Amino acid sequence: MKKLVSGRVALAGLGCVLGCTLGSPQSAQAADMNNYGARAPYTVNQPLNAYSWAGPYLGANLGYAWGSVHNNPTEPSGFAGGLTAGYNWQTGPWVFGAEGDIQATGASDTFAPWKFSNPWFGTVRGRVGYAFNNIMFFGTGGLAFGELRGETFGLSESHTRAGWTVGAGTEFGLTQNLSAKIEYLYVDLANSNFTITGTSNGYRFGLLRAGVNYRF
Repeated sequence: MKKLVSGRVALAGLGCVLGCTLGSPQSAQAADMNNYGARAPYTVNQPLNAYSWAGPYLGANLGYAWGSVHNNPTEPSGFAGGLTAGYNWQTGPWVFGAEGDIQATGASDTFAPWKFSNPWFGTVRGRVGYAFNNIMFFGTGGLAFGELRGETFGLSESHTRAGWTVGAGTEFGLTQNLSAKIEYLYVDLANSNFTITGTSNGYRFGLLRAGVNYRF
């Protein structure tokens, strides 16, 4: 009789353990429902390259230009700043875009009787980049245009010329809409004949600048 009672007690204890174990997920679920009111929605994992560079953008930049005037000893240099507008298309990590900018500059230099300055310039360029999520490395190149002004003995002469530009840079996505960039451009404004110098002069310069873009 004692063995029978002991067996029933053991079976009862085993049933209790199994019941508590099987019931614990339901208890946890009930606790989760009580704490949050409802389960959090299921979230699909985002792809590795989740940051999007596609779409139109506007920006501003500030940098420093330094260069030289062909057939003249002057070497105009100074700060440059302006506005940028562009559009990107993205295929996987590859980013293709078109960008234009207009810049005001303080680049100038005086040597003996000659003074040359570059009051403004602009570019229209293509861009090709490779993105690692929110970091993009890119190359760029295209058309450049701008003014070269010469002065001597109270006389002044200005020529607006077209040329070419090429460069490279890195852009960092700070938020989905806002990015910052560091960029280097080499700009060649073609030669033209200046009456005051009696020769052909043109301006070649490098430009290192930083900027921010807002993507719509």
